[in-house]
Amino acid sequence: MVDLLALTLAQQTPEQTQGETTGFTWQWLGEGLLQCTPKTAYRKTIVLSAGIHGNETAPIELLAHLIQDLFAGQLGLAVRVLFVLGNPAAIRQGVRYLENDMNRMFCGAYQNLTQDQETERAAQLEQVIADFFEQDHVDAQRYHYDLHTAIRASLLPVFALFPYQTRPYDDFLIQSLNAANLDALVYHNAAGKTFTHFTTERLQVASSTLELGKAKPFGENDLAEFASTDQMLRAVLSDQALPCRQKSDIRQFKVVDSILKQSDDFQLNLSADAPNFSTFEQGEEIATQQAGNYVAHDQQVWILFPNPNVKTGLRAGLILKEMK
Repeated sequence: MVDLLALTLAQQTPEQTQGETTGFTWQWLGEGLLQCTPKTAYRKTIVLSAGIHGNETAPIELLAHLIQDLFAGQLGLAVRVLFVLGNPAAIRQGVRYLENDMNRMFCGAYQNLTQDQETERAAQLEQVIADFFEQDHVDAQRYHYDLHTAIRASLLPVFALFPYQTRPYDDFLIQSLNAANLDALVYHNAAGKTFTHFTTERLQVASSTLELGKAKPFGENDLAEFASTDQMLRAVLSDQALPCRQKSDIRQFKVVDSILKQSDDFQLNLSADAPNFSTFEQGEEIATQQAGNYVAHDQQVWILFPNPNVKTGLRAGLILKEMK
């Protein structure tokens, strides 16, 4: 049994760094990195990541339970999988990040920042993920599910984001997110520096970021809230039929603009506890700053990830339109 979360929290290396169970072989690739390969033929190669933001604990706990059940033989493994706990130092401190947002460091963006343990970790993750996919000896389908929780509450509590790509989005990935009873899918309109942008752009992986509820400390999560996502991931790992959707049709949105914080006087015209997917009507002022105010141009828009406290020069929110 490899308890990846306990090892990460304790900053320890397992006594053995590789081994096997009756159903799969495993290899510890470094802090927060565990690769498992089934002994039978497989058709999919998958990265399951959480903890890129260290205080987003529910997804970390979900992955820990999946690993526990794999090693206990309670969950069969029929895909090659790499489990990733993204930012171990921030996870141990219970903070979103130490110096800079790691989910803005990928596609080489860490090279533009002062070198520290988070930029080194981003570089390591890029290399480990690239090696993981390149070492596949079969023509397997490639997937990446990056699990997060939001800073704020959300009017649509569970949703996924697709990184921008010019090729068609993968049918199985969309089906799996639909089966997870997500409330919404959001399509990015431009390349970014997130973990999933890296895997889709550089490695041609079918990738998605899942947002599961609101960030809470370890031990305060009700994982029953995320049972549908858990069931979907178990079906994916065991290569079984996906669960049937139990909700009304998933809503789809596209990003139409990003609000950038350009000066210290930046303000969002939202209360501090306003939820994700809050709406603005045409002509309403969404943000103010010396460089120029941001006004809603369309009949109705939604705001996602509003955060006036980001560093100057970073994105303070996404503006969405619903796709009918």
